[in-house]
Amino acid sequence: MTTDVPPAAGRGTVRRLAGTLHRRPRLRLALLLTGPLLWLTVLYLGSLAVLFVSAFWTTDSFTSQVVKVWSTDNFHALFTTPVYRQVVLRSVGVALAVTVLCAVLAFPLAFYTARVARPQRRPLLVVAILTPLWASYLVKVYAWRLILSEGGLADWMLAPFGLSGPGYGLPATVLTLTYLWLPYMVLPLHTALEQLPAGLLEASADLGARPGRTFRSVVLPMVLPSVAAGSVFTFSLSLGDYITVQIVGGKTQLIGNLVYSNIELDLPMAAALGTVPVAVTVLYLLAIRRTGALNSL
Repeated sequence: MTTDVPPAAGRGTVRRLAGTLHRRPRLRLALLLTGPLLWLTVLYLGSLAVLFVSAFWTTDSFTSQVVKVWSTDNFHALFTTPVYRQVVLRSVGVALAVTVLCAVLAFPLAFYTARVARPQRRPLLVVAILTPLWASYLVKVYAWRLILSEGGLADWMLAPFGLSGPGYGLPATVLTLTYLWLPYMVLPLHTALEQLPAGLLEASADLGARPGRTFRSVVLPMVLPSVAAGSVFTFSLSLGDYITVQIVGGKTQLIGNLVYSNIELDLPMAAALGTVPVAVTVLYLLAIRRTGALNSL
């Protein structure tokens, strides 16, 4: 003989549980965040921990098997081998160059979409800027490979001026990465410029400030946190990229290429190389923390 729980009792339990959660917002918040935090801790932070620990292992030169013995040889080679130092500095330089170019190109685009264009057209312009993000990463990179190839669109457009395209190499890598990550800089800048009070610009003009002075003294300080917020994406994504340089970089190598090439041959060395972008990104975040950029993400 089975005994069924009365529906009224079930509803009463739900009501008591709802009342408990309503009276205890911290408990409600803890229950909501338990799943995502567990996912972040186990998969993301756990993977980083394994990566860091693996960097202190070594590889048997004869069998190519990983030897789980604590050693700092990988980091010693990373800091003392000229090739590794050059690749790390080149990777950081590419990431900084892409970030600067994205900021320079994004500002006029964002200013037009936020302050100049008609209000009814602004959403359409923002969607148009973000549309490339919906396309396949590889399709966009291979499109740039065709543009920059010998006799391609870049050569055809520059031929009347007696010039030629950059071809494949480091400039092509910076140009392609700038195109890929530009929307990540435009969006926070557009938001910041859209929220910029028009009265500040009018007051600056009434006080006799020229447009350049208004930009330096009024606009730039207001949007600088958003520029820094966008740079978090452009810098970190460029620093860890390795596919673009393989497609349009010619013989250029970045740190991602070294990690990829060492995964099969020397996994601990690949792990040591993989810690470099993580460490550089953390230092970059600490450097821009005072700008308030992290609050704009």
